[in-house]
Amino acid sequence: MPRYGKLIGASLGPGDPELITRRAWAVSAVRCTLAVPGEKGRGRLVRTGHRRACGIAVPDDAEQLVFPMTRDAEILGKAWARAALRTVELLAEGRDLVFLVEGDASTFSTFGHLARVVRELAPEVVVETIAGVSSFAAAAASTGSTLAEEDETLAVIPAAYGVGVIDHLLDEFDTVVPAQGQASARRSH
Repeated sequence: MPRYGKLIGASLGPGDPELITRRAWAVSAVRCTLAVPGEKGRGRLVRTGHRRACGIAVPDDAEQLVFPMTRDAEILGKAWARAALRTVELLAEGRDLVFLVEGDASTFSTFGHLARVVRELAPEVVVETIAGVSSFAAAAASTGSTLAEEDETLAVIPAAYGVGVIDHLLDEFDTVVPAQGQASARRSH
């Protein structure tokens, strides 16, 4: 039975190198296998500009794991299975694998899907998730805004829900934040 490396989801935050946590920076600098999410047919490394902006150099030997931008459950399931299988193969070499994540690894991230399927394939794999600064929290801080105070309610929704649901959700929540740092909507009091 192989001795697996650890699967680490390293949150890079919203792109400002000063907002990367010390832990994410440290694991990205250690000699280990780096993996990045990408889309099929869009080049070897998709969206490397974010990683460069964060000050993380993506080496030529980084592993690209394909996660198509679709809501089709069958297509996604197959992609997650392929990516998880490749991840388990890499982890079986005994080295840690750091999966670089834009934003936060636990918020609307492909890392959660990857970790779940890896655990199904190899339950003995240790998974670590390094929290990051979410883009919506960084946007609120940079504008001096608050997302919620005291007993106010806050909803964070995937951008895929579309703008049409925001008006409805504002009847139920004080603040609605579409994922990926898009502008938040706030009910006036």
